Amino acid sequence: MRFDQSALQEIHARVDIAAFIGEYVPLKKRGNDFVGLCPFHNEKTPSFHVHPDRGFFKCFGCGTAGDVITFVQKREGIPFGDAVRALAHRAGVQLEPETPQAARMRGERETIFEANRLAAAFFARTLTDAAGAKARAYLAQRGLSETTIARFGLGYAPQSWDALVGELQRNAIDLRLAAKAGLVKPKESGGFYDFYRDRLMIPTLAPTGEVIAFGGRALGEAEPKYLNTATTPVYTKGRHLFALNVARRAAQREGAFIVVEGYLDCIALHQAGFENAVASLGTSFTQEQAAELRKYADHVFVCFDGDAAGNAAATKAVDIASKTLEHAGSSVRVVLLPPGADPDSYVREYGSQGFRALLDAAKPAIEFRLDPEIDRLRDGFSSPAVIARNAEELIHSMTPREEWDRWRVYVAGRLKVNADDLRNSRFLTNRANFSPRSDVTGSRHVPVRSTAAGAVEPLSFEREVISIVLEEPGIVREFATRIRPSSFRNEQYRKVYQQIVQHAHELATTADVMALFGEDPAAMMVVAAEGSRDRSSTTRFGGTDERCAHLERIAERLEHEETEARYRELRRRIDEAFTAGEPISDELRKESEMLVSKLKNVRV
Repeated sequence: MRFDQSALQEIHARVDIAAFIGEYVPLKKRGNDFVGLCPFHNEKTPSFHVHPDRGFFKCFGCGTAGDVITFVQKREGIPFGDAVRALAHRAGVQLEPETPQAARMRGERETIFEANRLAAAFFARTLTDAAGAKARAYLAQRGLSETTIARFGLGYAPQSWDALVGELQRNAIDLRLAAKAGLVKPKESGGFYDFYRDRLMIPTLAPTGEVIAFGGRALGEAEPKYLNTATTPVYTKGRHLFALNVARRAAQREGAFIVVEGYLDCIALHQAGFENAVASLGTSFTQEQAAELRKYADHVFVCFDGDAAGNAAATKAVDIASKTLEHAGSSVRVVLLPPGADPDSYVREYGSQGFRALLDAAKPAIEFRLDPEIDRLRDGFSSPAVIARNAEELIHSMTPREEWDRWRVYVAGRLKVNADDLRNSRFLTNRANFSPRSDVTGSRHVPVRSTAAGAVEPLSFEREVISIVLEEPGIVREFATRIRPSSFRNEQYRKVYQQIVQHAHELATTADVMALFGEDPAAMMVVAAEGSRDRSSTTRFGGTDERCAHLERIAERLEHEETEARYRELRRRIDEAFTAGEPISDELRKESEMLVSKLKNVRV
């Protein structure tokens, strides 16, 4: 697109390039120039120079150079035309339309920007009126100061069907474009009505300063809790971030962003001094948002709510951010909040120092993803050798090759095994090591075939349960509902145990159990094998109390696994809901929180 040359000259004349770039990059004056760290590549020694008298910048490290329009293009990742329009809007320069079609599009966008600006100003005024008393009380309850309210332009949409409609009409805004902006809705009978009513209004601004969207929070029991602007000609859902316009400079200074879920979480962190916080605007964190953050900082702290939904959202955000940011293992860290807490409630209760401690203790992305898998390995019934093999496979699949040794030490420590056991298990994980081989004489080693080929080897707890009920059959009545046959993986052991459970009231001695399987040779082999097993190869118990205690431990472990399985299913459903942009039901949240609490309290 071509612009009138005089308009471009006017932009350069009105925009102080040093002051403008200084909003993005901390600059220090050096002679007639300004110097800072280059925003377009990583460096520790400043090589980025701004020459205000000549109107251009240049980095002597990476070679990037240009005028203020070039800077906006490269920093915001937008085309030349959009950069020119953003600067023209800032400088108050009237641009000549390039083509009739472009003029219509530009006119539509400018009208929507103006409608959003008028709406934001109207909501802010209404917050200070008598009608805004309820919203002011809510903000006071949340502990937000007047300075914070003004900084984020918070407002109130009155309980009215046409208050904003009237305000826009008085300012000659085409209501059809206001409807495209998501501010009003058309009536079936003709005319328009206000989309936002009786809600706290939170505007979102583009990095260049225009109001592009709104979030409306219900102040009563209205559903949904938040009404958010859908995609419009100036706003794309899933691309923008709340508070990026005010957080980007702090993020450049700190070298990192803090990403939270909610508007008010973000605002509370800013008030507490964490001015590098942004929010994902009511959607699950997206790759486009990660790319937007990458323009300003290399590192991200993910800080979502301390419940199942927040954990699922954090897991998804970590995966997305890690794909976009460099050095994923160190560039993305996860801030772990206590169950039931959110960033807002936590910083209000524990203050800035408490939240800073959480940031300092944040987990690297790899550790956050490894920990649930390690817990599953640790809480299973597998032998140490199997655990070592599975742990080594986990390290290979989830960590960079150059960091295997580092994470092997971490995983081994969590599992309470020797790191060398994991390293040595690589031999066992390689199937080629178990293929038939020739010895020095040329003869082939033939692998021994199991007589139970295809059968599932019984787990240790299955053998222990059968051994205990053989020694003391009456004990099964106490545990039949907690150690269920369905928990057995080996089919023969499951059938034997199921028969014992079904006839529990008839069994008093080992002979009674043997009699159950007189006509079932396969089951009799299982019973006979466990009854005659060498004492050195199985756990033996001194009496009823010891047997009951051991079965109690097995029951607790199985209950823990069932709870974990249910929790994983809920996390899957919550993750699917987040991906689809659907609300999480209260029932699902409550059950997830209950399961989290149960998992933390159960001893296994």
